[in-house]
Amino acid sequence: MKAIVVLGGYMTKADTIFKDYIRKIMEEGVWSEQARPKYKDGRTANSKYITGAFMEFDLSKGEFPITTLRPIAIKSAIKEMLWIYQDQSNSLDLLEDKYNVHYWNDWEVGDSRTIGQRYGAVVKKHDITNKILNQLEANPWNRRNIISLWDYDAFEETDGLLPCAFQTMFDVRRVDGEIYLDATLTQRSNDMLVAHHINAMQYVALQMMIAKHFGWKVGKFFYFINNLHIYDNQFEQAEELLRREPSDCQPHLVLNVPDGTDFFDIKPEDFELVDYDPVKPQLKFDLAI
Repeated sequence: MKAIVVLGGYMTKADTIFKDYIRKIMEEGVWSEQARPKYKDGRTANSKYITGAFMEFDLSKGEFPITTLRPIAIKSAIKEMLWIYQDQSNSLDLLEDKYNVHYWNDWEVGDSRTIGQRYGAVVKKHDITNKILNQLEANPWNRRNIISLWDYDAFEETDGLLPCAFQTMFDVRRVDGEIYLDATLTQRSNDMLVAHHINAMQYVALQMMIAKHFGWKVGKFFYFINNLHIYDNQFEQAEELLRREPSDCQPHLVLNVPDGTDFFDIKPEDFELVDYDPVKPQLKFDLAI
């Protein structure tokens, strides 16, 4: 695992990348124009942003995209991912009743108790989960193992937040007789301080589930973000994160099920985040909706 020695301990690769991108956005970022999001008080949620951010983590070497500089709600993040790719649902009632996750309520479409034809609804519409599993089983080395949630017809059908993490690609490599599953996540837009590590770890969890389904090893996780931003009501929190020294731990996610476990049989409690002791207190953020 790559780590950088700092005063008082080691800085993980994820913490190094996190601080580097916070500095880059604050120092080199440009201001948003004609911004769509609003804060809950009705003000326009402007941001400073950079374009074309890329990062790489070798999961097989213990590099995981989660910061120790503040607590990350990894359990809720994984539950949201299961709601999308296992339940293949857009129902807020299902998300609340089954998983006790409530934050998507801010994106309810009207009084529909859904988020519109987005995310899980698109997965169900195109039978995406079964298709990607079937393709990987038929020929793991084909270069067409792609999940896309970008569906123009669905966007015209209903209102709703357009998917931020919208495309995932999978590849395999055979190394010393073992098959490793790599994944590339493409995201159109990412809130660096709030959602960054949540989105990354969600898709690492998805990668791990698919690898377990086939009895493969997890390999590399590549992450490309088109617009990486910090909202203008989060600048104080950004400075606080830059001041913080990382926790002396090496967090990594473990999926405690046997190789060959069916994708749809994996549960949230099967995941365990090991050696995770983030810096506290937690920071407060007003979300842009």
